[in-house]
Amino acid sequence: MKLGEDRLGETEAPDAAVWARERLGFEADENQRELLSAGGHRVIVNCTRQWGKSTVAAAKAVHHAFFRAGSTILVLSPAGRQSGEFVRKAEDFVRALGIEPKGDGNNDMSIELPNRSRIIGLPGVERTIRGFSAVSLMMIDEASRVEDELYYAVMPMLAVGNGDLWMMSTPRGKRGFFHRTWSETSGRWKKMTVQATDCPRISPDFLEEQRELMDEAFFRQEFLCEFVDVEHGLFDGDSLAAAVNPSATRLWR
Repeated sequence: MKLGEDRLGETEAPDAAVWARERLGFEADENQRELLSAGGHRVIVNCTRQWGKSTVAAAKAVHHAFFRAGSTILVLSPAGRQSGEFVRKAEDFVRALGIEPKGDGNNDMSIELPNRSRIIGLPGVERTIRGFSAVSLMMIDEASRVEDELYYAVMPMLAVGNGDLWMMSTPRGKRGFFHRTWSETSGRWKKMTVQATDCPRISPDFLEEQRELMDEAFFRQEFLCEFVDVEHGLFDGDSLAAAVNPSATRLWR
């Protein structure tokens, strides 16, 4: 079936991990295969540094775009440079399909496929990202580093098409929407944790060296995916949270 002619829904598309290996040349590790194969409407991944989250997310974005004609996939990162790197990974995968990547003509960091699907990297500045609608898939890379204001600005873009939302990040303390989402207990989200010890490309010797060089809390955050307070202050996050009375009367409006 030629690109642009398929009428497949996402549930009818081939397994994303198998397709990525056979068509994109991406040999995923066990956790990456699980993530790609399982998919999900709301997905949050709490992962170690250097696991390859941007690469696996780019494979997901290209798979989604290929099998959903006319779809819009947005990629939000803390900075435009990071979104640009994500789009470049997606461009490499598109080339593996035998398609020369082209921009959509409107956005600097973008790819438009022959079936009219678009992958667009957002610049990470709240005032410049509004205007998209009926987004089919939103991917937030390094989500713990994205400001809450940006997160709230992009969420309405999923409303019309009831689009999918994936966020992937290493923790950054007990703050922000990434930590709040991870702590949610409603069952709405598919959650995955990938520690450095789960990644076959990170050696035990390297981890031991990093543990010796780093502050212990920072090591646990960066490689063991723990939500810890790594910045020095008078009080830790748990103490501050415990001191808040949510039923107290507000003194200002």
